[in-house]
Amino acid sequence: MVDKIGKPPRGPEHVPDDPLLWPFAVARLAMNTCFWWLERAPAEQGDSGLPWTTPGTVALELATMRLRDCTQTRCGRPALVCPPLALHRPLIADFAPGHSVVQSLQNGGKNGGANGGIDRVYLTDWRSATPEMRYLSIDSYLTDLNVAIDEIGAPVDLVGLCQGGWLSLLYAARFPAKVRRLVLAGAPVDLSIDSSLSRLTRNAPELVYDQLVARGGGNVSGNEMLRFWSKAPSRDDIEAALQRDLADEEGAALLARFDRWNAETLDLPGTYYLQIVNWIFRENRIAGGTFVALGRAVSLKDVKAPIFLLAGLDDDVVPAAQALATAGLVGTPPAFIAAASEPSTHLGLFMGARTHAHAWPRVAEWLRDDLSGVLARSA
Repeated sequence: MVDKIGKPPRGPEHVPDDPLLWPFAVARLAMNTCFWWLERAPAEQGDSGLPWTTPGTVALELATMRLRDCTQTRCGRPALVCPPLALHRPLIADFAPGHSVVQSLQNGGKNGGANGGIDRVYLTDWRSATPEMRYLSIDSYLTDLNVAIDEIGAPVDLVGLCQGGWLSLLYAARFPAKVRRLVLAGAPVDLSIDSSLSRLTRNAPELVYDQLVARGGGNVSGNEMLRFWSKAPSRDDIEAALQRDLADEEGAALLARFDRWNAETLDLPGTYYLQIVNWIFRENRIAGGTFVALGRAVSLKDVKAPIFLLAGLDDDVVPAAQALATAGLVGTPPAFIAAASEPSTHLGLFMGARTHAHAWPRVAEWLRDDLSGVLARSA
């Protein structure tokens, strides 16, 4: 049963007159988000960056990712967290205690992992694009995601965050037998539903994006965004993302960690970036049923797995109406679609203390329930 939306999305921000600046206006608009214009990149993630919150090992080294294994036992159903490949490090999914999707899934309800948690949690740790990666495409990421899921052992529960959401949904449509359940948090799928970000993306000339890739030598340079176009988030922005006051000692440590995370970002392969801009945001191919994934046209009606949709009522990047509209596109019976809309910004869906206290334990419990339990609560 889909929760009612109690608050409309905020209005659009000012758009510069010069269309060459529109992508960078998007960056400023999305300062509290995980989208690709916003961020900036070190040479290689995980080598000298912030440590992970949850202990784990690297199960696989692939061209696009390291598959991170955070499992506590070898029993139970596996869940694979798919963070956005959007210039910020995947640490967005494991930011800090009380602010970690991985830990919230492991801990489950109030009584910890033994009472509602997921013991087998994995995460796609995306790599920053090197010059050799500039021709990697969406298919490249779907291919490596398929290898990772085969390594884990299908079927898996896929937990897609933001752009990791549409990638997870595409995978579930292409390989429906390999996905048991699907969680989509703040995921943009139907871009015909209006938002400031999607409107700016559609209206800018294609040449703008081509030039952005060309200046990065075939990749989208995060460092360029940092030096010239990115606006630092304010303390209020960060408090809204973390959903807590930062005045105490623990808050100061979280603020310092956020600042470092915000600076440790990733470059994107140019081919992948242009496909997102053109195929997903401008042409709306996923929602329209014309997306070709690994040689086959995919239809979201082929996705029949149970789905949980998580939306933010204060999300300017993926408005709640857009995040929840996916329910009408898939083949999953309505009785097996659950949803929650939280008083949260976009980043707050993944990093907010309040969201992790309320929404993510519910997601973990939903993943552990048998289908009869899902049906009973949805009736």
